[in-house]
Amino acid sequence: MSVFSGFKKFAAGVAGIIVLMSFAILSIAERAYAADISIGTGGVAGVYYPVGGAICRLINKNTEKHGLKCTEQATAASVFNVNEVSAGNLDIGIVQGDIQHNAFRGTQQFQRSKPNLRALFSMHAEAFTVVARNDAKINKFEDLAGKRVNLGEAGSGNRNTMQLLMNEYKWTTKTFSMAGDISTAEMAGALCDNKIDAYVYVVGHPNASIRDAANNCNSHIIPVEGPQAEGFFKKYTYYPKAIIQGGLYKGTDKDVNTFGPRATLVTNDKLSDDVAYQIVKSVFDNFDEFKKQHPVLEKLTKEEMLTGNTAPFHPGAIRYFKEAGLM
Repeated sequence: MSVFSGFKKFAAGVAGIIVLMSFAILSIAERAYAADISIGTGGVAGVYYPVGGAICRLINKNTEKHGLKCTEQATAASVFNVNEVSAGNLDIGIVQGDIQHNAFRGTQQFQRSKPNLRALFSMHAEAFTVVARNDAKINKFEDLAGKRVNLGEAGSGNRNTMQLLMNEYKWTTKTFSMAGDISTAEMAGALCDNKIDAYVYVVGHPNASIRDAANNCNSHIIPVEGPQAEGFFKKYTYYPKAIIQGGLYKGTDKDVNTFGPRATLVTNDKLSDDVAYQIVKSVFDNFDEFKKQHPVLEKLTKEEMLTGNTAPFHPGAIRYFKEAGLM
């Protein structure tokens, strides 16, 4: 073998090693940049699940550019999402505004934990909704006493909000002939099967579950108003009054007075600024498309999506809002 021939083989070997090292370095860099994002939503029959899916679709729309891939997960909703986000088991979660308030301040069910939440943005307004069978003779909130009422799953925003309202009325679970804890997916069916007389649901409108109950059995939505309700609103100022528009559902022709928080998207303080920035950018840069993803989002404005958050905004969200002239 000539010296020249030996040199060629040596050079080729070195070049091969360099190429392999380059691929290895690139692979490591890609893995460091890419991230799988999990978003905790709610029950599949509720609003959180499709809204979470809409957020993921917009994030995944530009995966090749930012390296993020999002997957929505059905969960027990707000309280569960807060705990899982705080523990790092979920990256982001959809949470009722009142639950965000309690969690960040370490009050009520979060007294021992005080989760490390950061807000990304808020979304649709949610109304505390009480759906009742017509034959149960329930026409106002006080009429729920002595009835079979589904209060919501343990760990859900539905249950938490109902418990606060029950406290104001000095009610306990014994106030009802049956205090249920069935999931949101089962509520309409249970009402129409005459297993319960009423159920409570903190949700954006229109809602498919409530529409099913209205169409499949004689039911209506009752108001939450009067002196005790007013005392509740004064005590818990993060619950603004709300109106459920009449005519949205069969059996409820007139506007119904109630209250409710906003749905919010939260993360923890360990999520990187760049990832938080890309999540917010994915939604706000495709805002018109986002609003078409579900009827509850149709009337949203970008400006109001910066309201209703009681935890500090994540630095990555602030970066986007400032660039977009929203802050």
